[in-house]
Amino acid sequence: MQKVVTSAQMKAIDSYSIEEIGIPSMVLMERAAIQVVNVVKQHSNPQDKILAVCGTGNNGGDGIAAARILKCEGYEAAVLLIGDESKASEQAKEQLKIARNLGISILNNINISEYTIIIDGLLGIGLNKPVTGIYEEIIKTINSGKHLVFAVDIPSGLSADSAKPLNIAVKADYTITFGYQKVGLILYPGCEYAGEVVVADIGFPQAAFDAVSKTAGISCAVYDDSDKKKLPIRHTYSNKGTYGKVLIIAGSYNMSGACYLSAKAAYSCGAGLVKVMTVEENRVIMQQLLPEALLYTYSSEALQDSGKIEEMIEQIHWATSIVIGPGIGVNPDSERLLNLAITYAKAPLLIDADGLNILASMNRKKDEAVLLQEDIINMLPKDTVLTPHIKELSRLINMPVEEITSDLLEVADKCTINNELIFVIKDPRTVAAYKENRYINVSGNNGMATGGSGDVLTGIIGGFIAGGLSSWEAAKLGVYIHGLAGDKAAEKKGCYSMMASDIIEALPEVIEE
Repeated sequence: MQKVVTSAQMKAIDSYSIEEIGIPSMVLMERAAIQVVNVVKQHSNPQDKILAVCGTGNNGGDGIAAARILKCEGYEAAVLLIGDESKASEQAKEQLKIARNLGISILNNINISEYTIIIDGLLGIGLNKPVTGIYEEIIKTINSGKHLVFAVDIPSGLSADSAKPLNIAVKADYTITFGYQKVGLILYPGCEYAGEVVVADIGFPQAAFDAVSKTAGISCAVYDDSDKKKLPIRHTYSNKGTYGKVLIIAGSYNMSGACYLSAKAAYSCGAGLVKVMTVEENRVIMQQLLPEALLYTYSSEALQDSGKIEEMIEQIHWATSIVIGPGIGVNPDSERLLNLAITYAKAPLLIDADGLNILASMNRKKDEAVLLQEDIINMLPKDTVLTPHIKELSRLINMPVEEITSDLLEVADKCTINNELIFVIKDPRTVAAYKENRYINVSGNNGMATGGSGDVLTGIIGGFIAGGLSSWEAAKLGVYIHGLAGDKAAEKKGCYSMMASDIIEALPEVIEE
């Protein structure tokens, strides 16, 4: 797991390391420069001409130091300094002095196109206003060239918080960011400007992170391969009951695929038993497609019969995790099903797809105010997982799609105010949110933008909950594993041709790696 910070949090960690712990800022700068050099050397050769395009702040100081180290190691490297040197930071002035003492060329005007590698040390993570003037012109020139671009900490011009260019931003091939991952390098469109991101350790002590976290509440993270250890534990001495029972309430007439995909995904993620509650018309299809699944089918008339309703309540009580919504439609029958699940669930509940659309219709009946109404929140069991894609979330909280996509983390903050619900906001960078905690997913690809992919995700999360994970951990890990399986499927089928079923087929390989 990697922690993710805002620009303010990163500045606080930097300041605490220097002022409270006593690590000299030049030591951190030298270590940052060495990390940049290491990455540049991995992707260059001695014939390359390297130019560090540097501003007068500490970001520029990092770039100047990197150019000096490369020059001392035999590379052809120079510095293009942009800005008033007399107003440079003390560290940048010191780096310029060292570079000049070693004969490094410090240029003020040069044809950038002559260089095969650009080190972007122009502007850092503290940028909070639009890029204009000479800085805008330099970035345009960098972006129009054919050189390889390495950004120092963040591509110049990119907001470290909103992930948006502030008028214009450098388009880097590699970004070497220091200490911790930054929000602006993960979310779109920032990740497209950052290229491949390397998170480099330059010596910020854990004590600095802990101190800032106490005051600034650092609570955002991304997962990596090490987080697979969080998968539900398998025991040698066990049986199918050991790994939980998932109830999938899904499907409707002519909509059998959703319940099949969710149920198979739950089984593929270790669930001991999976039962599908669906309409009678899906019985034969499910028995043929997934004979391992238990079945409980119903008719529209059954939802009016008190005896049949009691049977349905028994099915709900049977489960150790409950998924409802995929393919159930939005109609009086599906609304009754959702009310039954919400009212009688004793196990963790996940609501997806049409279940969310039913909730949205209930919410709109209250008034046109943004966000979920209090009585809607209160009717949902604690730790209920809601898995909307952007359009479903728009309907659910009465907020325009454009407003949601403009700042996913801010919207996540609003969604989790004064409640204990778990939101999994599905997007190319899915954001999961619970109370003050945030998870941003970096696995997955555009081939997953296909029908049924969301149904697979609900089954994965439901299976992990049944296996013993908390709803919050299952939501985070489920999104991550879902994306990894999508990446594995894309390797085999390609992004154009992969289908939701291919994601399921890739799950065993991903989980067992």
